[in-house]
Amino acid sequence: MAMEPWEGSARIYDVLYGQMKDYEADVERLHTWIQARKPGAATLLDVACGTGLHIERLKQFYEAEGVDLSEAMLAIATDRNPDVTFHLGDMRHFELEKRFDAVTCLFSAIGYMPDTDSLARAINNMARHLVPGGALILEPWLDVDGWSDGHLDLMTYDSEDLKVARMSAGERVGDRVTINFHHMVMTPDGVNYFAEDHPTTLFSTDEYRAALEAAGLSVDYDPDGFIGRGMWFGTKDV
Repeated sequence: MAMEPWEGSARIYDVLYGQMKDYEADVERLHTWIQARKPGAATLLDVACGTGLHIERLKQFYEAEGVDLSEAMLAIATDRNPDVTFHLGDMRHFELEKRFDAVTCLFSAIGYMPDTDSLARAINNMARHLVPGGALILEPWLDVDGWSDGHLDLMTYDSEDLKVARMSAGERVGDRVTINFHHMVMTPDGVNYFAEDHPTTLFSTDEYRAALEAAGLSVDYDPDGFIGRGMWFGTKDV
């Protein structure tokens, strides 16, 4: 039986994705994008903050906080950033006592929303946590035309005391894709195998734009973003 998303893989997330993502470069670009839209921005909320690797670097520029649905991810983020406040919550429903100059939602976490209603609720909730004139930066998941059926993926990590292999493939039904992750993790204590199913949705460009505009945001779009998936920008009306 498969685990819940990130239940087992949180502890190997950084070694796998740390090989493919340049977090320093990401944060430099984020800082430039935020300041262009909200000059002088000083506070930031990272939604679906994961293990806190972006926040580790963003906090040099901002008074940063994070929110995530995964307790396992937040435990790692808190250990990495003991000086940062983290919140357990669903991006559609969390309610914090403060508002922020910038809100980020990165690495396609928005793709976990199951339908357009949930997409709209999540974006509206993020927008509610912005001050007037604040900036939302949203990295989308693949769109309805960007998914390739039959694609098989393998990621590995190899060090003296940790060996990881993660194989994945997706099953698509309409605009819903469940990605089946299979992990082999070897440590000096032995080999562990576990699987996780990650349900995602392929939203269209029009659906993203409609949700952002319905949340009271002025919208623009960069088709490249960090890794070719694009980047959405929303500025809250003053």
